[in-house]
Amino acid sequence: MIVVYTSPGCASCRKVKQWLKDRNLPFIEKNIFKTLLNDIEIKHLLMRSENGSDDIISKRSKVIQESHIDIESMTTDELIRFIKQNPSILKRPIILDEDNFQVGYDEEEIGVFVPAELRRIAATNCTSKCPSYKACGSVLKEE
Repeated sequence: MIVVYTSPGCASCRKVKQWLKDRNLPFIEKNIFKTLLNDIEIKHLLMRSENGSDDIISKRSKVIQESHIDIESMTTDELIRFIKQNPSILKRPIILDEDNFQVGYDEEEIGVFVPAELRRIAATNCTSKCPSYKACGSVLKEE
């Protein structure tokens, strides 16, 4: 299942959700300000990112700038606690499923969330006459 971490007013979050809806890909949206992220969930995000906290934390966020916090010197538990208390420091959207992880809306990279079987079908069968060409035809172009 695809999980998208979002916030209100985030244009990139809206683009990701619309992209997934256009392709009929089911997803769970987690608004980081309404859904309290638990320790396991935050640790999972940190583990999935290639560069740890650098990938998911905005060092330019107002909270970090004003508090002069050094994220790099924090233990994992301290960092998790800080994220829970200040979810606005997370970059958005964060998109993940069982195999893929992406931060932000990247039109060229988001295609990894289309299941491989659907990409294969689109690549071999989808033409402009297909009723689903809007969704699968764009996948074909991305390949």
